[in-house]
Amino acid sequence: MSISPADIAFAEELFEGLGPLSSRKMMGGLCLYREGTIFAILHGDGSIWLKGAGAVADRLTAEGWERWTYSREGGKVTAMPYWRLPPALLDDPEDACRWARAALAAL
Repeated sequence: MSISPADIAFAEELFEGLGPLSSRKMMGGLCLYREGTIFAILHGDGSIWLKGAGAVADRLTAEGWERWTYSREGGKVTAMPYWRLPPALLDDPEDACRWARAALAAL
């Protein structure tokens, strides 16, 4: 699937409370950056994934966020350092930005 202009606009609006953002198409989706640091990915299916590291990654896992995984050749499952934003955050820009700020601070 390709990313629609509406999906891009939604993600940019969701995180506009972070200040100026930049983006770049890659990895089959769109990477979102704040001051040159990637903090989220918009997948081709419209889902938004927040990058986690350190204690933030632990919190995302503890909160039950879905982690991005994929299967390599031979069936080995690999986990990426991204977690899918829960549906409730898609309707709450303030809370989505709070999580994004925490993620950025840990990167």
